[in-house]
Amino acid sequence: MSILCAIPLIALLFACSEAPKVSYETIKLQRPTTIDCKGEAYNKGKVTELQILADNVTIKRCKINGSIRTIGLGHNGEAPGVKASSTTLGHTARAQAAAPKNTVLYAVTITGRGRIPLYLGPGTTRLTMSDSTIKGRSDSVALYLDAESGSNIFRNNTFALTSSSREVIAIDGSADNQILSNTIKNAKAGGIYLYRNCGEGGTVRHQAPQNNFIAGNTIDNTGGYGIWLGSRNGGRFYCNDDKGFPFGSSKDDGDFADNNIIRGNIFTNSARTIRDDGKANSLVD
Repeated sequence: MSILCAIPLIALLFACSEAPKVSYETIKLQRPTTIDCKGEAYNKGKVTELQILADNVTIKRCKINGSIRTIGLGHNGEAPGVKASSTTLGHTARAQAAAPKNTVLYAVTITGRGRIPLYLGPGTTRLTMSDSTIKGRSDSVALYLDAESGSNIFRNNTFALTSSSREVIAIDGSADNQILSNTIKNAKAGGIYLYRNCGEGGTVRHQAPQNNFIAGNTIDNTGGYGIWLGSRNGGRFYCNDDKGFPFGSSKDDGDFADNNIIRGNIFTNSARTIRDDGKANSLVD
């Protein structure tokens, strides 16, 4: 009997449905630098997570097979340094002071291999991505703006994942960003979602997803909403994991996706264009 024939049918189907595990090489940029690949593959095309830990990093005309992540107090919102800082007032300022600033991504192509292709870690500010493409596969979203980040600009980019289990762009407790003139393709589970991820990992989220400017984007949302302001508003099993503090998501699990400006976006393939569960948002098609 062959090995395949010896495997129960249910187990075989489950195994075949899982994406293969991919190993990433990690490269850390720890000082200001400019990388110009002149249209060629970065790191010889190896699957790579490029980690940015310094201010004033520019990456242009590179084909990156893998992902880019900015890191300050920690690699995500649940990291020990982020969680410790979040238990006292002034967390947003501390996170932003510790995180990379003035990152420029220009004419970059990121081909995702499972990890989130572009992850802005807690506190990341003044990153600009323009004339770039994110494609490939993600086990989550294409672009993630984590807690306490802000004042980032995404202009004239194409998001074209072939596989994703969530919305394409997640704005999680991130404020004052500009999402302008981008093309979002194949948004099977939503386009751009704004929320505040209450309590996950015990971290108190301080900043709310407010004062974002989302304009002139073309969103091919075949599922979910094109844009959803306040997509969670609590309702997660971990929301009470940050309890005990009189501020932020410890005090109130709401998203507070308020005072955002939504202008002139085009939605295709769905009547579910914009859902507004916030307050004082300005919505103009």
